Amino acid sequence: MLIGVPKEIKNNEFRVGMTPTSVREVITHGHSVMVETNAGIGIGSSDGDYEAAGATVAGAADEVFAKADMIVKVKEPQAVERKMLRPGQILFTYLHLAPDPDQTRDLVDSGAVCIAYETVTDGHGGLPLLAPMSQVAGRMSIQAGAHCLERENGGKGILLGGVPGVAPANVVVIGGGVVGENAIYMALGMAARVTVLDRNIDVLRHLTMRFGPALTTVYSTKGAMDQYVLGSDLVIGAVLVPGAEAPKLVTREMIGRMAPGSVLVDVAIDQGGCFETSRATTHADPTYVIDDVVHYCVANMPGAVPRTSTFALNNVTLPYIQALADKGYKKALTDSPDFLNGLNVCEGKVTYEAVAHDLGYDYVEPLAALAT
Repeated sequence: MLIGVPKEIKNNEFRVGMTPTSVREVITHGHSVMVETNAGIGIGSSDGDYEAAGATVAGAADEVFAKADMIVKVKEPQAVERKMLRPGQILFTYLHLAPDPDQTRDLVDSGAVCIAYETVTDGHGGLPLLAPMSQVAGRMSIQAGAHCLERENGGKGILLGGVPGVAPANVVVIGGGVVGENAIYMALGMAARVTVLDRNIDVLRHLTMRFGPALTTVYSTKGAMDQYVLGSDLVIGAVLVPGAEAPKLVTREMIGRMAPGSVLVDVAIDQGGCFETSRATTHADPTYVIDDVVHYCVANMPGAVPRTSTFALNNVTLPYIQALADKGYKKALTDSPDFLNGLNVCEGKVTYEAVAHDLGYDYVEPLAALAT
């Protein structure tokens, strides 16, 4: 199989779908890899590094898309990339379709086989291909939030950890999953006062066991949300409903009652965001202000640390890339129910139920789509 790795073109996105090490690995399985020139420059990997690993370097993306049997990316294909997809071609990347009707329509029209990293599951109900980026984003959310709290960036002028004699910032984390746990880890490490809200008692129990009395755990209700969000300096939105649009848990009315200079960081923005006032931003222009509250809603937060992010992502995606190349997509997906959960669009059919529900498509079961 010929695997194509185009250069990412989303705003300030410097990650790449495969590292030279991953390229070398799939080539030892008898496959070929074509990498667009300068695709790895953001992670410090040159065209020469890819050639040394055995890849062919293409001069432009259209050559990669035209020749490759499978396209491996990081971020969802942009409009110009979606036009280059063809029927039966495999696309393996993050998609986040539920809040993106334009992308979904284009992928349906392309006839391609579109497998989303973020909906592949494991035997324990986890999301193994989303987890490393959630770890990065969770940790980055505290860095970003601390920066936004500085006065020159519109914040209250609070140092996250305070100093002796001056209280630290109040940080509220909504959602105790992978993003939330990593945000808590960083916030506590910076000596902030941290509260987490979640509806899963087992999650709250796990976080209590890990972080001890330094962390306040609260069962999430509307009343608790109102109380703790209004008393916060920094709120991290870390809620995920796999494959579906994120619920809007913090309303515009609540935000209007927050103290001026408070900061919201919406890590769920790839799935539409969990604050009612959220809209996607970029690293080039990461924040905006509504009701004197600073919003940080960058849709590809891990793209700011592309080397760390790319190597962490490749650690988990490589076995799946190899399976698709070795077996072909039909056998690779049917052999693994967990991998099958990653199939979102298959040759014109929407095969992920939450996406079909949110965007008004007929839902086709993945196995039925593969069979036809």
